Amino acid sequence: MTIGAVLPVLRQYERVCFDKDLINAAGKPLAQFICPGHPLLDAGIALVLNTQRQTLREGTVLVDPTDPGQELRFLFFLEQTIRDATQRPISQEVHFVEIDEKGTIRAGGYAPYLDYRPATPDELVLIRSANRNAGSLPAPETLENQVIHYAIEQLIPKHLEGVRSRREELIDKTLHAVQERLTKEINHWDGRANELRRQEREGRPNARLNSDLAQQRADDLAARLQRRKEELASERQLSAAPPLLVGGVLVLPVGLLLGERTPPDLLDTRITENIAMQAVMAAEIALNNQPKDVHQQNLGYDIESLDPRTGRLRFIEVKGRKAGAKAVTLTKNEILTGINSPDQFILALVEVENGHAKSPRYVSRPFTREPDFAVTSVDYDMGELLAQSMTPG
Repeated sequence: MTIGAVLPVLRQYERVCFDKDLINAAGKPLAQFICPGHPLLDAGIALVLNTQRQTLREGTVLVDPTDPGQELRFLFFLEQTIRDATQRPISQEVHFVEIDEKGTIRAGGYAPYLDYRPATPDELVLIRSANRNAGSLPAPETLENQVIHYAIEQLIPKHLEGVRSRREELIDKTLHAVQERLTKEINHWDGRANELRRQEREGRPNARLNSDLAQQRADDLAARLQRRKEELASERQLSAAPPLLVGGVLVLPVGLLLGERTPPDLLDTRITENIAMQAVMAAEIALNNQPKDVHQQNLGYDIESLDPRTGRLRFIEVKGRKAGAKAVTLTKNEILTGINSPDQFILALVEVENGHAKSPRYVSRPFTREPDFAVTSVDYDMGELLAQSMTPG
């Protein structure tokens, strides 16, 4: 059985790294950059999936520590592939979909599990004793069709359109370069063939190259150009394969676990964050931007704001805190989003006092490094962040 990518995995690597900045290190050999598409990583992922795919199907139980609600929900993850006309995989994505007890379905975002934590044995016992375990929900099998249908209607078209847009741009550039280069060569050999024919008619044949050979080269190049055009045309024809449901988890809101013991601060935080959201939305509108509330989509930010003058999107993570708060908590998902989109990400800080929001403060590039693997959230000093902040603009 073949595991992983077509490219071979070497028996050993002198040095590897997961950060581009570490590829060239003083006094050390050049490192192999391990990233999606590298045969070693692809083979490792394929091996794990080959041996543990059933574990993914069986699922687990996670806790959402920021949700004071009472409703259980399922988080499903689906694998989906875009192929070209030759059925070659062009792009693969994992889509996350959440569905609650009432059957409400929504996109789960890019990596919602990063903000959840494993349920403890005591929490599992508590849920079972309260008769609110997975048995109180519809069986996962009965939800699969709903989740797959939602992905086909809502998520896959966006995936396909994004891939098509990037693909079309790349193919157009390639076609222009191929057309320019091969047409120049064809014209050269056509002209050379004509020149050789003239010399042959005048009785001055070329001992090394005759007109027939020059014309053959021109014709071969023309045929090559046509084949390349046909190949590029087939690469434009993209199709989306049906999504494959590969696993799921049961998500417990912390409010359900705590019940009446839910800390008032958790509920107050939700109210404060809602006030902060409205303040930042108003600030973006005042800048003549077009903000959109996306906080329920788990994208790693709360507001997607379009600047119509530049056509660029701003990814704004809103943090509302009571005036005088010492710290602000950022989830792993939010931090990774800020690191991966440094030019678009903005951390908006809003102090709320007596139910009223102060003017928002924006922090650009608030994060300098990724959190450790086991970390789900990080506390940042509010004062230091405010010292780096500026008025919205």
